Amino acid sequence: MSGMGRRRTWRRVAGALACAALSFGAVVLGVSPAVAGAPIGSGSSDGPDPKVPVDNPRPVVAALDRIEPITDRWLRLFVRSPAMGRTVQVQLLLPADRSRPRPTLYMLDGRSASNSGNNWSKQGGAVKFFADKNVNVVFTVGGPAGYYTDWQRADPVLGNNKWETFLTSELPPLIDQRFEGNGRKALEGVSMGAEAAMMLAMRHPGAYRAVAAHSGCYAMGSEVGQAQARAVVRTYGGDPDNMFGGGADPDWLAHDVMTHADDLRGTALFLSAGSGLPGAFDGPGNPDARTSVVFGGPLETGAYACTMALADRLWRMKIPATTDLRPVGTHSWPYWAAELPRAWPTLAGALGVD
Repeated sequence: MSGMGRRRTWRRVAGALACAALSFGAVVLGVSPAVAGAPIGSGSSDGPDPKVPVDNPRPVVAALDRIEPITDRWLRLFVRSPAMGRTVQVQLLLPADRSRPRPTLYMLDGRSASNSGNNWSKQGGAVKFFADKNVNVVFTVGGPAGYYTDWQRADPVLGNNKWETFLTSELPPLIDQRFEGNGRKALEGVSMGAEAAMMLAMRHPGAYRAVAAHSGCYAMGSEVGQAQARAVVRTYGGDPDNMFGGGADPDWLAHDVMTHADDLRGTALFLSAGSGLPGAFDGPGNPDARTSVVFGGPLETGAYACTMALADRLWRMKIPATTDLRPVGTHSWPYWAAELPRAWPTLAGALGVD
């Protein structure tokens, strides 16, 4: 078989694996909030701010409403977002040395993002890892199954999602002005957040110095990618048509990283995924090992195929990327926590951090 024939065969196999594994995993692992009878954000700190009367006109730019300390360096920021139409919480981890301006890393959560915090800080070890790094770290809060993108319409369950506008236009100026950002930015995301991080960088060429994406899929405009994304949105009771429209809507293709990979040229890239086979973190010492193996295994197999497909496309386009494809590993937080130090040299080099 010719080299081209082998690549075509691989892409068909990869697509089939990704579709089967990711659709299966999304449906089995998902628990729709609609079952509990409450939409996302109901009664949460991510909802409308009681300090702001509902009949007040929206500000023309985002504004910092209030700050609540978690520690002396870890803060809850409540930002009034014109795009979202509500006050949005993010969390900010400041460096120990705040004597000079520094870059900012935005960390995106996975499908199960909750209003209680970000899993990078709760399970991913990010607070400890970045304790000695000279960088602002912003953790998104909330936005489950929302892909951190601008939806076409507000969803009855998932609400008004205008995350792309919030993360790219509204939030960065506030961080830079109030917390001594130097304008250099990077993104790091896991699972759903990995695809979102790559989408944001692709759709805003040059805005981000680097992206680290762990265990994601990157072909939103393909039949496989759209099926996977629709399954993820439905696990939380959302209507996927409210995100990018019907199946033939060009908005799906407009968010397809594989199609628009050339817009990543010049951005430092780090991609990682495991094979889905059980590894060091799936043994008896892990109380969640059974879930990680039974459900996280197929999910990671799909993410592995997706990551290989993107890495191959970048290689053929001569776009540099650091790729960490592990022979074992499931779709679970112990593996993503272990990826932080592996991804950091790529991010730090692009951000100019020692």
